[in-house]
Amino acid sequence: MKGFLYFFETIKGLLVTGKHLIVNFFFHTINYIFRIKTKRRGSVTTQYPEEKREIPPRYRTKHRMMFNEEGTPRCVGCMLCVTVCPSDCIFVKAEEIEGKKIATEFIIHVNRCAFCGYCVEVCPEDAIRMDSGKLDFVSDSQKNLSLNLLFKGKK
Repeated sequence: MKGFLYFFETIKGLLVTGKHLIVNFFFHTINYIFRIKTKRRGSVTTQYPEEKREIPPRYRTKHRMMFNEEGTPRCVGCMLCVTVCPSDCIFVKAEEIEGKKIATEFIIHVNRCAFCGYCVEVCPEDAIRMDSGKLDFVSDSQKNLSLNLLFKGKK
């Protein structure tokens, strides 16, 4: 009985894949050979390093820290972002400097981050944002995938 169910589900999957193949081929043929514009277009391949897709304005990309006019980070070390993070990928160390609590370390482990945006939503000081527009996270080791957002140089 189980063999029959696996066979049935396999056939269903092949039908779905075949449908996508035929529909995409049909729309590519209409769009590129006959030059007829339709509302729906077939799937499009982007040649990534040379061509980059436009990123929507609300798309969540690499994290960035916001700074005050005097150059200090807006983060006050309230630890709300650490508390709300489902991936447990944020580490914050805060110290009191000149009577104000300021974050001295703010590290995000990108390899564990789910890019849910909860840290951005919960921040009362608007200290962290995910609107940098950078999607390239390339590294040869996991140690290099930790973003120190208070480091002002390039990383």
